[in-house]
Amino acid sequence: MNPIQDQSPDNTARSAEVLKFTASELFQRLFREGIELVEETASYLDGDGRTESRLLTRSAALSYASESMKLTTRLMQVSSWLLVQRAVNEGTITAEVASNDRYRLAPRPQQAEPLPGDLPIALVEYILRAERIYDRAYYLDQKMYVQVAEEPSANSVLSQMERLRAAFG
Repeated sequence: MNPIQDQSPDNTARSAEVLKFTASELFQRLFREGIELVEETASYLDGDGRTESRLLTRSAALSYASESMKLTTRLMQVSSWLLVQRAVNEGTITAEVASNDRYRLAPRPQQAEPLPGDLPIALVEYILRAERIYDRAYYLDQKMYVQVAEEPSANSVLSQMERLRAAFG
């Protein structure tokens, strides 16, 4: 796959910021944490979680099923985002391609009501961990793909100042 190249100043700045981030220890740590959480959660849901869910009342079992599906969806979104960022770092795709809405994270819907109190504590802990990692990834997504595009770089500001000095100086 050949990455699409666009050398406009906004895309160049974005690409530089995204590459800088995806090569950082911060990203590597987030990536490991995200993938480990996916693996831990899958192991729990297939093992102890399945056993715990059988011990729940009917209403609690329905809540368990609903919350575990939301958890799985959230983790898949985060892991997909992480994998796209790693692909940018490896040069498989460009930051411009990764900035496409289909690769981006949407704001996480805020919990309208508290989690049911009769859910197993382990499931609640996985839900809270997944929300935290999603929020961190979403924050970084916004910093890399939205705020970089919105903020003029110092170089472009200096360039404009030099043009004004030349014109009126």
